[in-house]
Amino acid sequence: MARQYPPLAPLSVGIRGLCPRCGQGHLFQGFLKLAPRCEVCGLDYGFADPADGPAFFVICFACIPSAFLAVWIEIAFQPPYWVHLVTSLPFMLLTCIPPLRPLKGWLVASQYFYKAGEGRLDTRPRV
Repeated sequence: MARQYPPLAPLSVGIRGLCPRCGQGHLFQGFLKLAPRCEVCGLDYGFADPADGPAFFVICFACIPSAFLAVWIEIAFQPPYWVHLVTSLPFMLLTCIPPLRPLKGWLVASQYFYKAGEGRLDTRPRV
């Protein structure tokens, strides 16, 4: 008999990089590379395909505002380039790279929770 797992909130397990089924195993093998399966419950992560979703959200909500900050600093103060190296560049890196992993985990966990998959044509005859 297959073990039953309670449904876990995608946000709580996803942002922590945990298995969306058991909440114990690791979702990632590296920084952004998904593990092939959960080491605790054996869930195959082959279903997961967040594609460019995490990058899109980070670009919209972090990269664009941080780029506007750099442009504002340049227009308002016209500082030397080294000022951008110590202000704009670290700010951009800190707002764009760290959110990628939690966002990807959340999207993968959401795919599992909502049973998302590729679209299929309904070939059943209509009555």
